[in-house]
Amino acid sequence: MTKKTTPSTDEIVEAANTEVTEDAAEIEKKDAGDRVAATPELVADPNDEGTEGSVPSGQEGEGAEAEADRAEPAPDLQEEFDDLNDRYLRLAAEFTNYKRRADSERLDVWSRAQAEMVRQFVDALDDLQRVGAWQADTTTVEALVEGVDLVERKFRQALEATGVEVLDPAGEKFDPNTMAAMMRVPAESEEEDDVVQDVMQKGYMLKGHLIRPAGVSVKKLG
Repeated sequence: MTKKTTPSTDEIVEAANTEVTEDAAEIEKKDAGDRVAATPELVADPNDEGTEGSVPSGQEGEGAEAEADRAEPAPDLQEEFDDLNDRYLRLAAEFTNYKRRADSERLDVWSRAQAEMVRQFVDALDDLQRVGAWQADTTTVEALVEGVDLVERKFRQALEATGVEVLDPAGEKFDPNTMAAMMRVPAESEEEDDVVQDVMQKGYMLKGHLIRPAGVSVKKLG
């Protein structure tokens, strides 16, 4: 009959340690399997040819959103643009109103200047009408001439008041810019060549602008 051997204390302790170690290894293995199962796998893009540096779909969405944010103007820039646009529209409206007002004032000044000029000529016209009303049997030639001279002086004064210059170039060198040769007469010497002999029609100039050239006769050699 076989005799059972009673294990020693050291053997019992070693067997217990071995069992605990095996249980711990099994538990750790099971936890590792659970973690792998819980981790989502990355789904491969069928159009992806394996290019390195591919961005996950989540990061691609964030990049597109950031690009859209950059495309939209910042609130402060939009506010500044609206302010400048409003200032431009108001400035354009003010300039249009100023131009209309300036044109109206210029037309008004020109109309008042014309009215003043007409007023001065009206006085001379009144004298001329009185001269024309004289009767031949009660008026002398001297009185008629004196009346005509009075009207002429008043017309001259009216022209001078408006800035009109009378061109009477008798004895001067012929100037084609202010004179019109209406007749040519022979000159007796070289010094008289191109000299105005007679003024057949006086000319007029207003502040540097020629109204009418003086009609003259000019001396010419040959």
